[in-house]
Amino acid sequence: MSEMSERFDAIILGSGQAGNPLAVALSDAGKKTAMIESRQVGGTCVNYGCTPTKTMVASARVAYLARRGAEYGVELSGLHVDQARVRERKRAIVERFRAGNEKRLDSANVELIRGEGRFAGPKRVEVNGRVLEAEWIFINTGLRGAIPEIEGLAEVPLLDNESIMELDAVPEHLLVLGGGYVGLEFAQMFRRFGSRVTVIHKGKQLLGREDEDVACEVKRILEEDEIEILLNANAVRASGAIELQVQTPDGTRALKGSHLLVATGRVPNTEALNLEAVGIATDERGFVQANEFLETSVDGVYALGDVKGGPAFTHISYDDYRIVKANLLDGQSRTTRGRFVPYTVYIDPQLGRVGLSENEARRLGRKIRVAKMPMTSVARALEMDETRGLMKIVVDAETERILGAAVLGVEGGELMSAIEIAMMGGLKYTALRDATLAHPTLAESLNNVFFNWGGGA
Repeated sequence: MSEMSERFDAIILGSGQAGNPLAVALSDAGKKTAMIESRQVGGTCVNYGCTPTKTMVASARVAYLARRGAEYGVELSGLHVDQARVRERKRAIVERFRAGNEKRLDSANVELIRGEGRFAGPKRVEVNGRVLEAEWIFINTGLRGAIPEIEGLAEVPLLDNESIMELDAVPEHLLVLGGGYVGLEFAQMFRRFGSRVTVIHKGKQLLGREDEDVACEVKRILEEDEIEILLNANAVRASGAIELQVQTPDGTRALKGSHLLVATGRVPNTEALNLEAVGIATDERGFVQANEFLETSVDGVYALGDVKGGPAFTHISYDDYRIVKANLLDGQSRTTRGRFVPYTVYIDPQLGRVGLSENEARRLGRKIRVAKMPMTSVARALEMDETRGLMKIVVDAETERILGAAVLGVEGGELMSAIEIAMMGGLKYTALRDATLAHPTLAESLNNVFFNWGGGA
């Protein structure tokens, strides 16, 4: 180690959902640990992702139910959405979560350094004029929103997933570029707050990773909510305050809006890290390449969370932490191989997904059976008057074990999680079909869905 540098056992670049618990675990194990963060403690999830968006989704759902009050026999009048109050509620919850993260780091005696860290050589990181050295370095710098190459877009005021949550008034007409998870959550949210909303999506279906029947049902639900959906639509020019020229299958359309949200994907925060100085390999998009042990191409350097590519979910980042902790501190040999990647899209009704889709299973040549049932067949959903959506479960035709599921329905994420637990236990689908589940619950639908088989292998 250089005499001019400060010595640590571990340096963590980025205070995300892998980096934070790892810093605490390392410090608790007696390792002198530095955490370098250029923005807010807690990373994307706490500050700009899961926590604030789901807080605002909850506010939007209250507005939605209030408008539906008469359907339940509850008469309401004078409904008004106070967007500034929605924002303040969001900010308060984010600040509470962030403070909790900061307190845990402080209690663990982790040195928190606020600044932009960059590699200055093997096992060396520079930040704010300081040079730190450590045997272990962990990259947890996450992602940011991508800006598409569209003529004139740089001259138009844009919103991204962060800035849109800081609005203090409801947009009159929100244009949303992108029909993925982020775009659809905000599209429905702001429609419920009172905006007119148009979604412009280049693909032939929304949510390109999903089966066509699931994506079509999502589109039907959003259009029922009076959201305009343009598929196979390519924005080619932006101009004026907010005006987009969009090529569609029916010709070119000129769309004028009051606000424009860009939700066309995300890119890794790796440019400022100076990775080339130490030979850390990245792919063509800048994602850090890591193996199943989360090791990069350089000994002692690990990549955690979204920055390494693959599933960009908080729970995956947290599992990355558990893998590294197990291997470095607990003498185990854990990997990313075979782990489930569940996720929930927080449109309403939720889309909970785990395991293989029908398309993926067929591409792999699996012999499958597909159980499928509309939410209109779920007693609890009928009682709640929340019958939009469907359940779809893919089963191995030979072993009778569940390969994957999509639950587009009220509390779809919770139902998906119940199915995931059955998958983790290696249960046959018959264990759910024949289980004694409480009535009336949403979980009771797991008895009935397996009496509704679609196409086989």
